[in-house]
Amino acid sequence: MQRIIKNDQVVDDRWHLLDKEATLEGLPNSDNLIVPLALWREHAHALKARDGGLGVWLDADEAVEEISDQLDAFQVVALNFPAFTDGRHYSSARLLRERYGYRGEIRAIGDVLRDQLFFMRRCGFDAYAIRADRDPHDALEGLKDFSVTYQAASDDPRPLFRRRQ
Repeated sequence: MQRIIKNDQVVDDRWHLLDKEATLEGLPNSDNLIVPLALWREHAHALKARDGGLGVWLDADEAVEEISDQLDAFQVVALNFPAFTDGRHYSSARLLRERYGYRGEIRAIGDVLRDQLFFMRRCGFDAYAIRADRDPHDALEGLKDFSVTYQAASDDPRPLFRRRQ
C-alpha cells in the first residue's frame, strides 16, 4: 500500500488511482477510486452510482473548468505533475479553492518532490503522493521549510502586514 502525506501526516493511501487506459469493466463497486478525466466524461452517471468513494484526476493539460460544475461529486481531485518543472496545476489548485470553493481533498500526484510541498500547500493542496523513489517522511519536513510568508495565498488569505496587527 502506498503511503501519502495528508493533513501534515504520513498515512496509508485508501484510494486507488486508475490509469488513463482504465475502463468500467471489472471495477469494484465499493473501493475508493480516483478516475482519469476521460473515464469520468464518458461514464459519469455509472461512476456516481457506485457505493465507493469517487475522485477524479486531471493531467497537466486538462483544465479544472471542465469539472467545476460537478465538484460536489468528488471527494478527491488529484492534479498530475508529469515533471517536476511543470507547474500548471499550482494555478489549478488555487482555482479549485478560491474560485470554485472546493473544500474536498486536493492531491498532488506524479513527479512530486519535497521541494514543492510548501508551495503546493500555499496554493491549496492538502495531500501529496510523493514520487515512489522518495521517502514521504523526509518529504513531510518540506512543509516546514519556511516559517514566514509575505503574500496572501489559499492557506492564509492575509498578507504579512495584516497578520502582524
